[in-house]
Amino acid sequence: MVTMDEQERRRRRLTAWRASRRTLARVGPDGTLGERLTALAADAPSVHDPEDWTDVYGGGVVADLERRVAGLLGMEAAAFFPTGTMAQQIALRCWAGRTGDATVALHPLSHPELHEGGALGAVSGLRTVHPTSEPRLPGAEEVREFPEPFGTLMLELPLRDAGFVLPSWEELTAVVEAARERDAVVHFDGARLWECAPHFGRELSEIAALADSVYVSFYKSLDGLSGAVLAGPSTLVEEARVWRHRYGGQLFQQYPAALSALLGLERELPRLPSYVAHAKVVAGALAEGFAAAGVPWFRVRPEPPHTHQFQVWLPYGADVLDEASVRQAEETGVTLFRRWFAGSAGTGLPPGVSCTEVTVAGAGLEWSAEDVRDAVRGFVEYVRGLA
Repeated sequence: MVTMDEQERRRRRLTAWRASRRTLARVGPDGTLGERLTALAADAPSVHDPEDWTDVYGGGVVADLERRVAGLLGMEAAAFFPTGTMAQQIALRCWAGRTGDATVALHPLSHPELHEGGALGAVSGLRTVHPTSEPRLPGAEEVREFPEPFGTLMLELPLRDAGFVLPSWEELTAVVEAARERDAVVHFDGARLWECAPHFGRELSEIAALADSVYVSFYKSLDGLSGAVLAGPSTLVEEARVWRHRYGGQLFQQYPAALSALLGLERELPRLPSYVAHAKVVAGALAEGFAAAGVPWFRVRPEPPHTHQFQVWLPYGADVLDEASVRQAEETGVTLFRRWFAGSAGTGLPPGVSCTEVTVAGAGLEWSAEDVRDAVRGFVEYVRGLA
């Protein structure tokens, strides 16, 4: 239950972020309802005929989006889902039925393990095992030598809660081959697959071709309203559509989410490589700024970033860092950091350390390395005044 105090704190943060003249990323949820609806109505005709009929349980613009994503990923078919959680759970359930093995090998920091309330087991009767607990995806030998059988290997690209980390292309192809040797299918949690191409130096279709199925999200990197797609063989996708209806995901109309996803594919997807490149500049300048400010300990993880997102760790309480962040935004018009989170079981954070996720998007391209260092210097002053 969200308390009144929590609502007020959120309203304060949003007001400060929205009013900031400088920020590393401007995201849809920072805007008001009216702003988002007005922008969608104005921009939608650039990606779909506004005289087309609205979708009813799919079809129309939803079907166009499914075809577009299937083509981008080089897959036979794709199905639109209201959430990635539903899409991924259904994919893993379908593969369990096809392989006859309800065990899924994945990382303990992966989304189903940390953020879905144990749904794989509670809803679908699946069992999970962990080839590694290191803050990275499993390696080929770890998969090859894992002592327990499994029917599906799920790889989250990038592994968000470890710091948006990715393997090398050679490591990725090797771990997929190791799974094949065990007669396991491979599913990619590609919620943020869109920004992985620069790191691998490969097209999206070549990356997706390594897997038997892929899920992608539209609101994380592409700034869509909501929604996800599951892509793979046509027989799997058709089965997934049946389960989508059983799970309550066959929504009557989804055209706003589908239109915003198409806009993201047109506008944000081509820009992601520039975001990834500039994230390396920002991350390096953050590290330089903390060192120059005499912060006793910090970590930028990974350094350099593998995508346009990365983590920053600092040895202060999350409440102090949150307050310093919002005060800097309110008083200087500069939003350097957003939310901070204290370490807890399973996060890998040392005691007394808090973490934030940094995203570099279009607005962040305006920042020079010196701008970042200046903002760090100001942020540290706020922290010291509160600690």
